[in-house]
Amino acid sequence: MTPLTLLLMLLLFVTAAVFAMFGQGGGAVYTPLQVLFGIPFHVAAATSLFLIMIGALASLPVYHRARLIDWPLALTLEAAAMAGSFGGGLISDRFPPQSLTLAFAILIAIAAGVTLADIRLETCARLPTLVSRFCWQRRHAETHYRVNLLLGLPLAGIAGFASGLLGIGGGLFLVPLMVLVLNVPIQIAIGSSALMVGLTAAAGFGGHALAGHWDWRASLLLAGAVFLGARLGAHLTTRIDKHRIQPLFGAFLLVLAGLLLLRIVLT
Repeated sequence: MTPLTLLLMLLLFVTAAVFAMFGQGGGAVYTPLQVLFGIPFHVAAATSLFLIMIGALASLPVYHRARLIDWPLALTLEAAAMAGSFGGGLISDRFPPQSLTLAFAILIAIAAGVTLADIRLETCARLPTLVSRFCWQRRHAETHYRVNLLLGLPLAGIAGFASGLLGIGGGLFLVPLMVLVLNVPIQIAIGSSALMVGLTAAAGFGGHALAGHWDWRASLLLAGAVFLGARLGAHLTTRIDKHRIQPLFGAFLLVLAGLLLLRIVLT
């Protein structure tokens, strides 16, 4: 094992811990990190999706014990996200990496701004009777909220498509979607996202694998660092004051978007 490989594993450990704190897969950093270390972009994207699956396996038991996963809601939205993710992964090599990175940075910057502004849409208020039937009354972990599936399902599908296309787990879009559009409490959105990003990543990974992008040796070598980091990050989330999580998440997205834009300028 070379010093460069050890450095990459350390960076992935730290990345997994930070991203798991917010119910994220880490693909936004996993992919460019691997490219920086000389791994071809589409191979890096496939490996990234595999590592997101490993991170989800590590964090899910922690979030489940803390009752921060709305399983029925997560699995319902995930059905749409997985379909989109598979399609995105399958056609990802038709787009140049630079264009994908720019599109991703812009989308994350928009998500950061909306999250920090805390612009929430009450999408189940004052609706016609026919449309209101798509509003799902949810009671979970002593909280009550209404989820508009008429909006949630197609938006989850779009988030999944972006996830497979860009080699990310989708949580960077799914958490703002659940909190700001579907009115899910942020801690439950983060825990549910951890489940969803793992499943979405699995679908996107299937598309990449069929396209011949996966290097299984590199993936297994890096998986241990990601597993340990994600487990640590999930434990940290259960100890953070719930009122501080959304501003922290918005700042996290903003920094991430800035780093991606800087990378485009410098390359």
